[in-house]
Amino acid sequence: MAPPSNRLRTAILISGRGSNMQALIESCRAADAPAEIALVLSNEPDAAGLSLAAAAGIATRVVSHRAFADRAKFEAEIDSVLRAAGIQLTCLAGFMRILSDKFVEDWRDRMINIHPSLLPAFKGLNTHARALAAGARIHGCTVHFVRPEMDSGPIVVQAGVAVEPGDTPDTLAARVLQAEHRIYPLALRWIAEGRVRVQEERVLIDGVSAPLAPLLNPQP
Repeated sequence: MAPPSNRLRTAILISGRGSNMQALIESCRAADAPAEIALVLSNEPDAAGLSLAAAAGIATRVVSHRAFADRAKFEAEIDSVLRAAGIQLTCLAGFMRILSDKFVEDWRDRMINIHPSLLPAFKGLNTHARALAAGARIHGCTVHFVRPEMDSGPIVVQAGVAVEPGDTPDTLAARVLQAEHRIYPLALRWIAEGRVRVQEERVLIDGVSAPLAPLLNPQP
């Protein structure tokens, strides 16, 4: 078991390059950061994010889903690794495996995800192309607590991104990604500061007034 810390011990689960992982790592380098990235775990041994995390001095682990007979055993190993590292919060950052209801419930209110749309709109994949096809004027991204239903759960923070004339899925994705890199560290900070609580499946944040307006395009 890892030694106790006054900073929230956080793990990041990735399957690829870890763009949002990098943003979280950078934010936790600040002297006053209330969270620390204690572990980066991937189901893919060749995930580019693993070498980036290691270069930043962060412990890494690979738990390949291919090494297990079923999802239950795979998730049990992930759970064991997280608990052995003393992880208090898990951040999904491009982790391309669907987690079972049991795993999600075991980490209820201790696991967050970032999704490239303004949930509940455009759950699932290809969000940018779907937003353009639907004629959306505002697109964006959402950080939310994970629940068994895909891309659902109490919303912590969102950022809106204007859809511009001539946008393609790639150009829109690039601007949304910039917003993701801003709000994911913000959500982690709020949670680590103990300002976030879930009440009746809605997020309440101490020091942030209702309604939604202060949560749209918030400044770090």
